[in-house]
Amino acid sequence: MTERPIPDAVPPVLLVHPGPHGVAVYAREVAAEVARQRPDVRVTTPDALADLPAGTPLHAHVTDRLWGASPEEAGRAVVALAHRHPVTVTLHDVPQASDGERNRPRRQAFYRAVTASARAVAVNSAHERELLREEGVWDGPVAVVPLPVETVPPSASAPHDDAVGVLGFFYPGKGHDEALAATVAAGMSRLTVLGRASDGHAADLDAFVRRADDAGVTVEVTGWLDEPEMIARARRVAVPVIAHRHVSASGSLASWIGWGRRPLAVRNRYVDEMVALRPGALRVVEPDALAGEVAAARVDAARAWHGLDPVPFGRVDAARAYLRWWAEVFR
Repeated sequence: MTERPIPDAVPPVLLVHPGPHGVAVYAREVAAEVARQRPDVRVTTPDALADLPAGTPLHAHVTDRLWGASPEEAGRAVVALAHRHPVTVTLHDVPQASDGERNRPRRQAFYRAVTASARAVAVNSAHERELLREEGVWDGPVAVVPLPVETVPPSASAPHDDAVGVLGFFYPGKGHDEALAATVAAGMSRLTVLGRASDGHAADLDAFVRRADDAGVTVEVTGWLDEPEMIARARRVAVPVIAHRHVSASGSLASWIGWGRRPLAVRNRYVDEMVALRPGALRVVEPDALAGEVAAARVDAARAWHGLDPVPFGRVDAARAYLRWWAEVFR
């Protein structure tokens, strides 16, 4: 199939944040690929915004936790930016019920302020587009650009360490409790947290490790690892599991797939969307069947590897989708 040509329009300046936050890392990766395809694109950082003339179109990746110490502070920062520049935004971590009674309305208000002030809005999944409507945030046009998956060779089976693995920052709702229950029910005694506690959740991680120990499961917390180390470690776990209760779009899921793993993914609307986008790349599991699937994957290691190379919709595709979208928005 021939790719549609990208209209010849100047993209907005791409605003990227420094630091290890997952959204910041993703924004830099996409910006680098856009710049590879369009060498005339400009990239800037928050500390250089004052040098950018007012009225210059910008694109920003937005989650409240990246833009301020609170949803209210973050909202003021994004709205002020949109008053100075026509801004397109990619929203991440959109609000939902699992945010809790206190944070849910505050986060809804933040995303309402952002979408109302933006020139155009994008998200990383149709699931998130529906969440914006369901949460009373935004019912206007929304572009969907899925999180890309970059295939990292070799994507083949490696000797496993007989542990269940959960990838990414630890926080309540990430699926660690579900993975622990499945580990116990499957008769396994090891669980690996591939990452560290999210900011403010170190005590929650300590409590989780104690609960696991009481249940007869030893938890290894790898802490932060650079990408080659994390890939190697993720390829050693016996059974990769995705069991989020708080589901927006999952960078962890994309990473598992890019590293060759076929994670057991508890069914939800987002998981079904990813199955349609990348057939064969993950194994969908009903919540009450997770333990049985963990036990089966422990015995048959091939069940936890997908063997796809390349995986559909990579970073090149995401950059092209953004370039087409911006050409429409700023034509």
